[in-house]
Amino acid sequence: MKTTLAVLSLVLATGFVALSAQTEKAAPAKSGKAAKPAVVHPAVKLDPTAVGEGKAPVLTSYADVLADVRPAVVSVFSSKIVRQRVPDIYRQMFGRNIPDREQKLDGLGSGVIISSDGYILTNNHVVEEADELKVALSDDREFTAKLIGTDPKTDIAVIKIEATGLPHLTLADSEKLRVGDIVFAIGNPLGIGQTVTMGIVSATGRRANLLTDRAPDAYEDFIQTDAAINMGNSGGALVDAKGRLVGINSGIATNNRGNIGIGFAVPINLARSVMTSLIEHGTVIRGYLGVSSDTLTPEVAEQLGLPRDTRGVYVNDLNPADGPAAKAGVKREDIITGINDRPVTSREELRLIVAQIIPGTKVTVQILRDGKPRSIEVTLGKLEDDAVVGEFLPGVTIEPISAELRRQFRIDARVEGVVVTAIDDNSPYQGVFPVGAVIEWINRVPVTDVATAKEALRDGRNLASVHYRGVYRLVPFQTR
Repeated sequence: MKTTLAVLSLVLATGFVALSAQTEKAAPAKSGKAAKPAVVHPAVKLDPTAVGEGKAPVLTSYADVLADVRPAVVSVFSSKIVRQRVPDIYRQMFGRNIPDREQKLDGLGSGVIISSDGYILTNNHVVEEADELKVALSDDREFTAKLIGTDPKTDIAVIKIEATGLPHLTLADSEKLRVGDIVFAIGNPLGIGQTVTMGIVSATGRRANLLTDRAPDAYEDFIQTDAAINMGNSGGALVDAKGRLVGINSGIATNNRGNIGIGFAVPINLARSVMTSLIEHGTVIRGYLGVSSDTLTPEVAEQLGLPRDTRGVYVNDLNPADGPAAKAGVKREDIITGINDRPVTSREELRLIVAQIIPGTKVTVQILRDGKPRSIEVTLGKLEDDAVVGEFLPGVTIEPISAELRRQFRIDARVEGVVVTAIDDNSPYQGVFPVGAVIEWINRVPVTDVATAKEALRDGRNLASVHYRGVYRLVPFQTR
């Protein structure tokens, strides 16, 4: 039986099943200059200890633990207006003054209050493209929420409501989770009301390709659990037996659009680092090492004269040649085995660890060189996200579809791809791609950003599927 992996949202316009059914005092301003606004951080509670101490006491109920947790889990309601352009044939028949059709789409997900002043963690797919967000608390109070920021690469979003004295959860250290630990999933499945389900940690560090369709360069490090997760649970809490937040429920693997005991949550350590960056900068700032690498396989390890069970990442190249790793003395053919004494066993794990470290931080990179262990101090650079927006053909600028671009160019909610947002007057493609056109695929390869569009290009003749003013058409073009 074929199993499909889906990030389960009740935002009907998404086109797939989704689960969502310390304050700092500002320094005095210098004369003639405006004072920089103070960044207000949520005062979160942390408890980094392991959930167990080697002994597992027999319990007959977790009601007392959950009684303190449940008020901090909320329902998140989203709504957006989708405009559908009337086909040109109807305008020809009935007149060109026929207005475009508008439809309101509603969505439902969950969220977790992580500070008493109203910061809430949820999923990106719960809130993306929403025109309005409402939050309902367990005591029946409702608030309009403000979007602080989103990160499609981890499926994390931060929203905020204007309130004080709110119940909020203590954050655990998700690195200390073990397979077999008891966990509870809390959310509002199918809109029936807050529901708690129980299971265990089935696996950690899981990469399930849940996010790659929407963010090809996503960061996946999921906690897998058999606690029942269904539509409406997205953005809800995964808590341990002490009532501490260990993850944000995000998606499931399913073959029937419902729960079959394979659920996934974003570890709270990853979610917290994303949250901090979104609050401080409005976007996610990630660290950058500057190496091209591959996971070390037993076969390659043996060829290098190392034990077959050697784990690490083989450095193929230094990219760029003057990047952080190269400047610090990392060389081609080095094997990276750890960052700050944290073991690195795969290329994906290296990328994830480095991305969570603030640029400018000095880290210790453990390597094997000629079979001998060494440590190198590297000051991480900043990962630039130039591959999302930019020029993919001479004079043609594209961007991923956003809610703002959909409104600006009246793009149907069912249309996906990249939007042509600018064309230079002297571009050879001036008459090929109009501004506002959506490029769905190039040479039958779906495109989502500049990087995927460039990768799909061939030398010479190319073919693109373009949606413009309500009509799809095939556009042949040549690279020059």
